[in-house]
Amino acid sequence: MALLPILHYPDPRLHTRASPVAEVDDRIRKLVDDMAETMRAAVGIGLAATQVNVHQRVIVLDVSEDQQHLQVFINPRLVSSEGLSEREEGCLSVPGIYDRVTRAERIVVQALDREGKPFTLQAEGLLATCLQHEMDHLEGKVFVEYLSQLKQNRIKTKLRKRVRETL
Repeated sequence: MALLPILHYPDPRLHTRASPVAEVDDRIRKLVDDMAETMRAAVGIGLAATQVNVHQRVIVLDVSEDQQHLQVFINPRLVSSEGLSEREEGCLSVPGIYDRVTRAERIVVQALDREGKPFTLQAEGLLATCLQHEMDHLEGKVFVEYLSQLKQNRIKTKLRKRVRETL
């Protein structure tokens, strides 16, 4: 397994729409394993392939307390959603930035697992929020784009300043 570099907002590659996975093979399973290792090393609870500059529809999540219950979603598709919930979100591609975003409270998603087997999942609460957040990445959308233009500009300025300070 390998740690993959995570793209940081406002990198334009984060706005690339991911392509469906044609076949779940060893290459995709290695990507899943590398993404899981990368997510855990970065102390995250979700990671979309887009964030590691692989533009295929793959997500890994682990919202469990002990971080020992990895969930894999290949070619995820939102089947239904209901209710609204506002939660504070953060993102490995937007380090150190947190803000409240309104999303569906309950969702139903269909996807393929790590072995390519189809499944349907009903999710609510944190899992539903995280899934919607990561599915947005596959569509080329970052959570800060739900915020006002003023907040987006402040975040971009802050992140660019951080990059300059590390050079």
